[in-house]
Amino acid sequence: MESFSLIVKFFLLAFSALLPVINPLGSALVLLGVAGNAPGPVFRKLARKIAVRTTLFLVVVELVGTALLKFFGISLPVVQVAGGLVLATMGWSLLNQEQPAVSADKEQVAEVSFESLQEKIFYPLTFPLTAGPGCIVVMLTLSAQASMPRILDEVMTHLGIFLAVTALSMIVFLSYGYAPKITERISPQTAHGILRVIAFVLLCIGVQITWNGVAALLHTVVRL
Repeated sequence: MESFSLIVKFFLLAFSALLPVINPLGSALVLLGVAGNAPGPVFRKLARKIAVRTTLFLVVVELVGTALLKFFGISLPVVQVAGGLVLATMGWSLLNQEQPAVSADKEQVAEVSFESLQEKIFYPLTFPLTAGPGCIVVMLTLSAQASMPRILDEVMTHLGIFLAVTALSMIVFLSYGYAPKITERISPQTAHGILRVIAFVLLCIGVQITWNGVAALLHTVVRL
């Protein structure tokens, strides 16, 4: 019973902490802006691959991220600064992106879009769009909290985190795979405006993460 309560506790903790950072619906609109006029099947193929890579990426970060940072001598504030800059750059790029023109040749759009987007499945569609620097910081924090004296308890805590990541990846798949249907009742101008707002929020999130890292580094310098 105690083991089950640990699974539930860390599932809820990880799910609630990662959900606003991943923001599946908001990120789906960003993906819609990146993918342009790609047809529905292309979105579902991309969504499936992005969801799988998101799960693997977050699980690897949770299991070995802290050890890797210690091995390379990298602190969490530095991760925040670097990751925040990447996220802010992506938000700035999307904010200044021109509205994609509609092509009359749907087959050509489908072929070109899938080939070009396939190369972007991990970067930037998985990282940092879906699982960005905020997710890395959250996973590293959860990994530290999941350390338990008993091996069985530690296995249960990591299992709870893994289940939360899997559930969120399923939500990502549904949001990304059906992004065109989610916005099909919205006019292109409205969708383009929403994308601009989300891109600006993405820029602000990147700046905020960077500032959190800078503030932590400055606090360390002041203490010295």
